[in-house]
Amino acid sequence: MMNRRMLLATGIASSVGAATLSGCASPTVDDYAAEKPVLDLKTYFNGMIDAWGVFTDRNGKVVKRFTVEMKCTWQGKQGTLDEDFVYSDGTQEKRIWQMTDLGNGAYSGTAGDVVGVAQGQARGNAFNWRYTLALPVEGTVLNVQMDDWMYLMNDRVMLNKTRMTKLGIHLGDVTLSFTRRA
Repeated sequence: MMNRRMLLATGIASSVGAATLSGCASPTVDDYAAEKPVLDLKTYFNGMIDAWGVFTDRNGKVVKRFTVEMKCTWQGKQGTLDEDFVYSDGTQEKRIWQMTDLGNGAYSGTAGDVVGVAQGQARGNAFNWRYTLALPVEGTVLNVQMDDWMYLMNDRVMLNKTRMTKLGIHLGDVTLSFTRRA
């Protein structure tokens, strides 16, 4: 009788553990393949775009607010996203992305404060962009991993959520709303 109870308890614990692990699986860009409207990065990121965002710490507290003005152009498979940031504390920052359309929804990109090459994949209405950012913090530079998700809502509006980690530890999130100028 005791062995059957132990087996049952072990089986339940294993099932709960497996369900918990599978429930933690990260989404993949293929999960959004059927979603509409379909995101074409070369069409969306072409022209002037305004963005508003917040950086929240790991507890969800807003640490900084910011705006971004983007000047975006494409020539063939090469794109430039020229971003001007203005933060709530008055600081300003510039990032210029050089992007390459690799075909089949795949993109790569570089920027002055990006370590190595960013890799991204678009499917349906979503784009997942992953890269390492050299982030200045209190007089030092931390290389943090950015897991960036963008979701096209309509032809003018896109939402963005980025998870920031260092050595697998969640540091915080960036949330943005992009609007293409008419």
